[in-house]
Amino acid sequence: MPVRLVITDAMWDRIEPLMPADPVRGRRWADHRRTLEAIAWKHRTCSSWRSFPDELGLFQTAHRRLIRWAVDGTRERILAALLAAADADADIGWTDSVDSTVRRAHQHAAGARKKGAPGRAEPDDHALGRSRGGLSRKVHLASDRRARPLAFRVTAGQAGDAPAFETAMATIRVLRGGPGRPRTRPDAVLADRAYSSRANRNRLRRRGIRAVIPQPSDQVGHRLRRGRDGGRPPAFDAEAYEQRNAVEQCINRLEQWRGLAMRTAKLAIAYQAAALHLATILIWTAA
Repeated sequence: MPVRLVITDAMWDRIEPLMPADPVRGRRWADHRRTLEAIAWKHRTCSSWRSFPDELGLFQTAHRRLIRWAVDGTRERILAALLAAADADADIGWTDSVDSTVRRAHQHAAGARKKGAPGRAEPDDHALGRSRGGLSRKVHLASDRRARPLAFRVTAGQAGDAPAFETAMATIRVLRGGPGRPRTRPDAVLADRAYSSRANRNRLRRRGIRAVIPQPSDQVGHRLRRGRDGGRPPAFDAEAYEQRNAVEQCINRLEQWRGLAMRTAKLAIAYQAAALHLATILIWTAA
């Protein structure tokens, strides 16, 4: 049965110039396109590495390339270049939505060494948490108005949304085509009640970003009980808040890959910098 490929010629025309060049000396890279297809097939189907079909080559090649590109930041540089090109074409909707998704992790995701993990970005807990339901992971995600990922971070499943809000916002960094610093400030941020805190609102206000975040009932009641000392309620644009479903659509697009919906990778860098970045790159090249 033939393997269904996902990288079209038009998508590859945008990705190929951003791939690492062959070394001046030594052995040349294996076919980049086939390697990307192999990594995508693995995470789309959530199959084991040793189940690779012959058309995609050796699984050892794909696995080694996945870890190498995760450690040296190759996927991040490719995504940054695609975002910069989209921003130059005014193709990014800068009304951003923020949310998170928590899912169970497979038992195969456990067992990585606590020390000596490759890459400086690998957390000590490998972004895995334990609860009554077992192992879990959480992805904190920011998307643009057209339901395309702009930034994400993977944490343990028990991590709170509000404390991770600042980290998720800090990862939004779109390079400019000419001189100048990267753009890190959206026009507005849409988030649900889980992100409603004074600290988050103050951070957005200091950066000149409009916050569209509803208040939960307990915060409303606490403010009313304080009377005048409670101050005025924060501004809330109900019409703009209707666009927050963009981040929900973005999560659904990412989790169509079974390997993203259920994590099986032991290392957080393999799950985030490889699987999530690759899925995001394909979303932006298909746009």
